[in-house]
Amino acid sequence: MTVEQKRGRPVTGGAVLRQRVTEAITEATFAELAEAGYARMSMESVARRAGVGKAALYRRWPSKQAMVTELIGSKVSDALPPTPATGALRTDLRELLAAFRDQLADPLLARIAAGLFAAASHDGALAQGLHTGVAAPRRAAARTILQNAIDRGELPPELDLALGIDLLIAPLAFRVLVIQGSSDAEYLETLANAIEAALRAAVH
Repeated sequence: MTVEQKRGRPVTGGAVLRQRVTEAITEATFAELAEAGYARMSMESVARRAGVGKAALYRRWPSKQAMVTELIGSKVSDALPPTPATGALRTDLRELLAAFRDQLADPLLARIAAGLFAAASHDGALAQGLHTGVAAPRRAAARTILQNAIDRGELPPELDLALGIDLLIAPLAFRVLVIQGSSDAEYLETLANAIEAALRAAVH
């Protein structure tokens, strides 16, 4: 978001042009990731698809890795709803799982996720960027739900928070991204029940 947008001022002139160029680059980046994959994608191919000069990319990001991780992080942040706070663990779990499912089921995300995480396995900077922009916001939301449940007495104080967070995120991600199984309302209901039971046993 630009300074003008944050202050409630209409974006005009050069700011409009920069915003349009950034939007074109963003769209082109995701299209290239979906078609070519991270390893084969280049700054040149993104610039060509976006209809801009390569310099327009390098004015914004120093590298392909920086561009991809920032754009993906922004997409995740923009789509992540507020952390559920229904006042009960059961309904918090159900709402969080539904929100994560809706993000994970995005067709574009499904097409690019496997390639990105494969590339991250041997690219430390990309792995760190994905952790910061993708994993960290989800884990923070999961941690808040668990801590709230501990504070209300619904979960034991000895809960292993790291393991608990894994339980809230990993099964659904595997279901949707790896085996591409159904994640309808009935599945989410069953999963929420299983996770709630598992959390009570996930203690140090």
